[in-house]
Amino acid sequence: MDIYLRREPKAEKFTDILSLEKRKMEPEKYHIMMFPWLAFGHMISFLNLSKKLAEKGISISYISTPKNLQRLDPIPSNLEAKIRFLEIPIPRVEGLPENCEATVDLQQEEIQYLKKAYDELAVPFQNLLEKVRPELILVDFAPYWVPEIAAKFGIQIAFFSVYTAATLAYMGPTDELRSGKRRSNPEQYTKPPGWVPFPSLVAYDPYYAPKMMLMHSPDASGVSSGQRVAKILENCSFVVVKTSEEFEGEYINLVRELLKKPVLPIGLLSPPHEEKITNTEMNSNTFQWLDKQGPKSVVLVGFGSEYQMTVEEIHELAFSLELSRLPFLWILRKPQKVDSSDLLPLGFSERTLSQGLVLLGWAPQLEILAHRAIGGCLFHSGWGTIVESLHFGHPLILLPMVADQGLNAKLLVEKEVGYEVPRNEDGSFTREMVAESIRRVVVAPEGQKLRSKAAQMRSVFDNQESQSNYINKFIEHLEKYNDLKG
Repeated sequence: MDIYLRREPKAEKFTDILSLEKRKMEPEKYHIMMFPWLAFGHMISFLNLSKKLAEKGISISYISTPKNLQRLDPIPSNLEAKIRFLEIPIPRVEGLPENCEATVDLQQEEIQYLKKAYDELAVPFQNLLEKVRPELILVDFAPYWVPEIAAKFGIQIAFFSVYTAATLAYMGPTDELRSGKRRSNPEQYTKPPGWVPFPSLVAYDPYYAPKMMLMHSPDASGVSSGQRVAKILENCSFVVVKTSEEFEGEYINLVRELLKKPVLPIGLLSPPHEEKITNTEMNSNTFQWLDKQGPKSVVLVGFGSEYQMTVEEIHELAFSLELSRLPFLWILRKPQKVDSSDLLPLGFSERTLSQGLVLLGWAPQLEILAHRAIGGCLFHSGWGTIVESLHFGHPLILLPMVADQGLNAKLLVEKEVGYEVPRNEDGSFTREMVAESIRRVVVAPEGQKLRSKAAQMRSVFDNQESQSNYINKFIEHLEKYNDLKG
């Protein structure tokens, strides 16, 4: 086993909002403002949608903080005239560590202070609207104060959900989001709610259910997450969801009934695969190693940027990969304040030298997923990663960690394209549980149906014509219901 460390990509330039009044803009078809929450899964989804809309002639103003804008991928040259990055510096608040502008920079318990700082963007956001007047603002779940500000300028807002329709359906109508009164104890979060009229597996496991009750309790910002979402949903003109009718049409229809307003699937926003691979030592070694592996034999492992695994969890996962006896490629994020020498179990690198590869930090995940050697993915069940994996038809071994990931895992099990790793009552997992799950999904006969269904999903998740049609329908909705043109 080899380990390669890649430096963070160089930050890109962004537009200074003070220069907006001096900037001459070409005539616009529409002008939409994007305002995502400060988590990269959210920011990237908003940026991917921005690109899809820009390709159709829509002008985009994308709002975030300076450091986050620098860390986003650069705008493709053919879309530079249509997408501009506008910065709003984030204020300092007590409890928020310095230079931390995204959830990836923080421990879970510190995110509430990021929300508190985010709420202080209300005044500069209003000042920005004095200079920039879009016809529509697409907002995330967090800025519950945007509807009131937008109303002052006569600007409509829409909620863009980077969550699945199944997650929105599970969360329920706005009165439930605000208070949680229909689910007054953790046990009620472990089964589909009564307002779901069809068979569903989408619910939380008992070990995670108590955390869901916190959704209805104010944090350091003075507002609960449920209150934020409810305020946005009550005051938006319509809802846009990163999903497709083909994958979860029944949940989309249910959300329409629960919210009593238009709900538009915008497509899965899976990016077209680009064959360009950065020429670095890490990439060269990675793809040379993959080229030597058999077709559909390698397990790709990764747990994203939002959850920092403990050293104990990393060690148990390492032992499970070794125990599976299958080739693996592990994209591993090093937890903060952990020495690299303690990251992996003693002797693991030597024992798995011919079995697997560990990449520390960033890796070209899309290009790796596209390789013929990948046979399955062991992931955290984040929606963005699910979309990328099914874009290439890979079956999923699911080990959810935080937030909506548990609901996503159940949705994939329901659709028979993923297998969730069994857990102990306290939510912990063992090497035996994970190793058996890996082998079941990638090579065992009992996983054949799952592998076949995941391969079929490629026709849904890698359908660029369908994606284009969803964007066209969104634009038609603007023309029909919002009278934005002209």
